[in-house]
Amino acid sequence: MTNGALEKRKGQRTCICCGKQEGKGQLHRFVRTAEGQVAFDPTGRAAGRGAYVCSKECLMKACKNRRLERALRISIAPESYDQLTEEFFSSPSGGDGEDGGVINA
Repeated sequence: MTNGALEKRKGQRTCICCGKQEGKGQLHRFVRTAEGQVAFDPTGRAAGRGAYVCSKECLMKACKNRRLERALRISIAPESYDQLTEEFFSSPSGGDGEDGGVINA
């Protein structure tokens, strides 16, 4: 591979719902922290296991099909899904805000 090919692949992430590959900054991240909590991570820099979605529609499908649980390898209560989606929808541009919400799973 040439350096140009490596640069294109740098930072690529995959949506857990539709499989769309985008740059890290184009997708919205949810994280499982070391304490076992699930949080929306608008900065993309929180420590922990991450899962990415590309849109609000994919987030809703991921919640319905429990793909977020599988990707984060944790059980998430239905109330926690409601809190996560509320936090995601309340963020400017569906996830480009500064504050992330931590949810106990």
